[in-house]
Amino acid sequence: MEAIGIENQPEALRSHLAVRCAKAALFLSRLKFPRNRSADSTTFTEHQGREMELSRTVEDLRRKLVRERLKNRRVKLCGVMELLLQMVLLLSLWTLCLMLALKFL
Repeated sequence: MEAIGIENQPEALRSHLAVRCAKAALFLSRLKFPRNRSADSTTFTEHQGREMELSRTVEDLRRKLVRERLKNRRVKLCGVMELLLQMVLLLSLWTLCLMLALKFL
C-alpha cells in the first residue's frame, strides 16, 4: 500500500507544477498583450485564442489534480480499512486459540 502512494507522488507533483507553469504562461501572455488593440486586431485575436487555450489547459490540469487527490484519498482509506480488517482477523484467531486452549485444560 505504501509503494502505491510513493509512486503517485511524483506524478501529482508534476501535475501541480504543470498547473503552476500554465498559470505563469497565462499571466506572461497577458503582460505581452499589445496596448493598441485597434492597430493589431489579428494579434489581439491570436492572443485571445492563446489565452482561451491556456485557460482550458489550466482547467483540465485542475480537474486532473482533483481526480488524483481523490484517488490518493481512496487509496489511503483502503489501506486503513485493510489494516482494520487484518486486526479484526488476528483478534478473532487469538480468541479462537484461547477458547481451544481453555477447553483442553
